[in-house]
Amino acid sequence: MAKLDEVSLERLEDMLEAGSQIEECYRLLNKSARNIVGQVIEHHGTFYEYDHYPPGDVYDPEIHAQYYYHSHRPEKGEHGHFHTFLRAKGMPKNVSPSPYSGDWERPMGKDALAHIIAISMDGPGFPMTLFTTNRWVTAETFYPADDVIAMMDSFEIDHVYPCLAVNQWIGAMVRLFRPDIEDLLHQRDRSIQDWQDAHPDGDVYEDRDLEVTSALKISVPKQITAVRKALQRRKKAA
Repeated sequence: MAKLDEVSLERLEDMLEAGSQIEECYRLLNKSARNIVGQVIEHHGTFYEYDHYPPGDVYDPEIHAQYYYHSHRPEKGEHGHFHTFLRAKGMPKNVSPSPYSGDWERPMGKDALAHIIAISMDGPGFPMTLFTTNRWVTAETFYPADDVIAMMDSFEIDHVYPCLAVNQWIGAMVRLFRPDIEDLLHQRDRSIQDWQDAHPDGDVYEDRDLEVTSALKISVPKQITAVRKALQRRKKAA
């Protein structure tokens, strides 16, 4: 986990607010015996591996944030995972895709797409792991870690489809675990560089042997407690 004592006071306060929002989402869903995953996959018939849920993904046309849920890693003990993205129109003006000289065509220009983080979910519908992926996994454009981090402030789904609580939850997850996601993105870039160094003749971004590039087991309650304690330490030292 990221060292919270190195996180700014403003960021810690935002993280705690995000944690409270996640708890409120759980409270509301629990009142009707619902959970995060169920709200995304229900009403769409049989649940199939690799299919996107809900069909057509969830996209905010004003913010240009996007996510979908799918499943294909039962060996990891997960039910499935969310992939989160930001599209070109929502990106800061000063970001640029990572250099690439391979043969695969990447979405560029107005079609550019950046994967932010994946959130792995357990059977009861709670988050268990954050992870990053190689470019080929989500067919993204692929931006350096610092550029993706600059995009994170813009990630939000500000509408009610397929469920307001889920949309608020996924935005709050990115905020609550912001320092950890930043670390995972930098680890992703190091993993890709290390792989390229070890396989100099290959196209690292399309190598099917490199899929998950960094991962971290998480707990929302433990993160909220850690953030609260970090804030208390900060205030005592002030």
